[in-house]
Amino acid sequence: MTDPLSYLGDQLNAWRQAGTFQTLRQLQTACEPVSRFDGREVINLASNNYLGLANHPKLVEAALDATRRLGVGSGAVRTISGTMAIHMELEQKIARFKSVEACVVFQSGFAANAGTVSAILGPDDHIISDQLNHASIIDGARLSKAKIHVFPHKDVASAARILSELDGAPGRKLLISDGVFSMDGDIAPMPELTAVAERHGAIMMVDDAHASGVLGRAGRGTIDHFGLHGRVHVQVGTLSKAAGVLGGYVCGSRDLIEFLYHRARPFLFSTSHPPAVAAACIAAFEIMENEPERIEALWDNTRYFKATLASAGFDTGASETPITPILVGEAKTAHAFSRALFEEGLFATGIGYPTVPEGKARIRTIVTATHTREQLDRAVEILVRVARRMNILRAPLPAA
Repeated sequence: MTDPLSYLGDQLNAWRQAGTFQTLRQLQTACEPVSRFDGREVINLASNNYLGLANHPKLVEAALDATRRLGVGSGAVRTISGTMAIHMELEQKIARFKSVEACVVFQSGFAANAGTVSAILGPDDHIISDQLNHASIIDGARLSKAKIHVFPHKDVASAARILSELDGAPGRKLLISDGVFSMDGDIAPMPELTAVAERHGAIMMVDDAHASGVLGRAGRGTIDHFGLHGRVHVQVGTLSKAAGVLGGYVCGSRDLIEFLYHRARPFLFSTSHPPAVAAACIAAFEIMENEPERIEALWDNTRYFKATLASAGFDTGASETPITPILVGEAKTAHAFSRALFEEGLFATGIGYPTVPEGKARIRTIVTATHTREQLDRAVEILVRVARRMNILRAPLPAA
């Protein structure tokens, strides 16, 4: 009998032949600067655990206490009987943290973006989106059935031109950008984009997943970093990166959040977070507010690592944040480089098309607040040695 899914195996074999097929590595310890994957102890530069909170004792204890008191699950979606007091406590805490009227928590950052964009816009509306925005924004835009206009990466003039051409056209306009771009580590020109949105009466939305816990006072994100409070209508953040747990959230006006309660499909049709998750997230925000030295350590490590990579001759592109790509060109090279690094004791992920454009494959590294200088030095030593062996990095010319 013919297998109607045989084309999937054909595609998998094509990826294997191209050197871009990947297997899932298994994490066998807590997510730490040095972790065990697939039975091997490696320096971990592949996580989003920016502040080292994923196994922080205060988060662990908060999760255990909530589980003992409230059980392991809510038993329903939020709009039936699954809204627990601890969920509302978390949303209120985030709203205060972000200086907005209200907040709603989603099961993931992807769901927060896709669910919000598809809920607030429809076929008669227009979305003006940065070329390198996250996949969740792209999917949300498609689901909304709105007309999508893509502007070149960080090109404010192009975004303004699109909005100018849409002046007087029917429908709402949404200007949307990542705050920090997840593959290149650069920061969006939020003040300029916000001013453009204001001039044309557009909704301004930012996905601050990789700015949450990283930029702004106590990690409040790009809005705080640039002093844009009250001017960005929709702020998306994450609970699964710097916060160290799981989920995403949307912040804004009370009307926005009440509307999402009624129309955001991931919110309406997904069981709410276990109480342990909500409790651990609350503890994470308390740590961010009370231990600013964690963010200082993150940035100290980031500056040190970038400077060391630059001295070694690596191309880190336009990165301005702890996300530091090492550009190598072809996807096959990036994946081979990643595998070789792992064998030498360093886990750093190879990223190629379609996650990034063809010809711009890279090793994506992220340092955390809890890496030591010795670990970072060792990581660079491995990167240099393997890169030279693979002719990715040329050895320096001998002194005259």
